[in-house]
Amino acid sequence: MRVMVIVKADKDSEAGVLPSRELLAEMGKYNEELAKAGVMLAGEGLQASSKGARVKFSGNKRTVIDGPFAETKELVAGFWLWQVRSLDEAIEWLKRAPFKEGEVEIRQVFEADDFGPEFTPELREQEERIRQMGAALGGAAKK
Repeated sequence: MRVMVIVKADKDSEAGVLPSRELLAEMGKYNEELAKAGVMLAGEGLQASSKGARVKFSGNKRTVIDGPFAETKELVAGFWLWQVRSLDEAIEWLKRAPFKEGEVEIRQVFEADDFGPEFTPELREQEERIRQMGAALGGAAKK
């Protein structure tokens, strides 16, 4: 199963305070352990919400709201995408993270089979094509 591990924002991450060299080194070591174990599929930190925007949808109307956003506890500061056997395994990995404070959420990612018969073979093929295009373009976007 795949899970998204969501690192919540705090006043420091929203103020643009960067992690210490020590925490970066500890996080690098932790991420390396995850990667070597075949758990980590992706992981990134996010810039403060002051550098972001939200788009609110109401019927055909689209409203853009520029950051920063007020409720820090509802914001995401970073994430991992992990491949694990169970939620319990994800919890055990997360307990080893080098965080001193804060809260981190684990959520299971939907897989194709979770959508049942409504997710037809044609829609599954389309999803796979989109994933392949994204993977191919991912390398090009970084250049």
